[in-house]
Amino acid sequence: MIYLKESKYSFVVILITVVLTSCGHQLPEIKATAVTEMTPHDTDDPAIWINREDPEKSVVFGTDKDEVNGGVYAFDLDGKIIEEKSIKALGYPNNVDVSYGFKLNDSITVDVMAFTERVKNQIRLYAVPDMKMLDNGGFKVFEDETDIINRRPMGIAFYKNAEDRKIYIIVSRKQGPFKNYLYQYQLVSDSLGIRTDLVRKFGEFSGKKEIEAIAVDNELGHIYYADEDHCIRKYHADPKKGDNELACFGADHFRRDIEGIAIAKYSNDSGFLIVSNQQAHSFCVFDRKTNEFIKEINLGTVETDGCEVTTQALGNRFPNGLFVSMTDSKEFLFHDLGSLNLK
Repeated sequence: MIYLKESKYSFVVILITVVLTSCGHQLPEIKATAVTEMTPHDTDDPAIWINREDPEKSVVFGTDKDEVNGGVYAFDLDGKIIEEKSIKALGYPNNVDVSYGFKLNDSITVDVMAFTERVKNQIRLYAVPDMKMLDNGGFKVFEDETDIINRRPMGIAFYKNAEDRKIYIIVSRKQGPFKNYLYQYQLVSDSLGIRTDLVRKFGEFSGKKEIEAIAVDNELGHIYYADEDHCIRKYHADPKKGDNELACFGADHFRRDIEGIAIAKYSNDSGFLIVSNQQAHSFCVFDRKTNEFIKEINLGTVETDGCEVTTQALGNRFPNGLFVSMTDSKEFLFHDLGSLNLK
């Protein structure tokens, strides 16, 4: 509380302190464990593929945006680019995600990586870690939109149903309507090959800026997405449970754009949502179950778009799990999850 009897100078000092703290500028920086090699153009969003046989050989994928020579770069846990697993000459790859155990046929399952290719109005699908193309050049999205601008995909996230093990891909876009901003496709493999079947359109939009970041909590069955100048929106991930919005939260804790969303999952359904507070150069942390705000942290990033997390130990450098975040220097920062002091 500030009392009127205080001098005008102490009032100004206190006011400045409040403003700076609310923008994240006075938060102590948590130093990165590792920083990746630079990409050529414009980093945006990461995904983590966990090597279950040898976690230290897990791979971080990160998008690098350019309309002609964009790429999805693969990094080892030291941050070095793995050239043979990187995909280049892409048309503005925007966001990326990974899922496990997609059933190609009765005897073969593969882990998969998907990313949006914005200028081609499509999403791409590759097997991981051998990087085999599974999409015959791409799956078109938002095909029923008559305005080409409304077909430009941005955000992407997998959802794997915990009961029937079906895998879905949820896609957002650069521009869209106030309702049904997101489309959800089921990933299907049969005798005719692999395809994406549209199963629903859903999602409110405030109209203030755009919707990019999407994250899915497979175990609790929730989709979160960032309505960037408005709130974090929450829906059921299972189409059978309906399209009613479950929550719209967090707006008071962000300076402006709400960006990347990562979900740190622990036992007994506990955990955290870690969300980029882009213009404050910080991250806001929320409780996974209640979605209540916990704290704000500074990881040394600037203008972060995408982020991702795993709570699984990935060797000696990341014994508590790994948090990956984009920074605007064409790099990704790797933090041992324990250094974030979430628990």
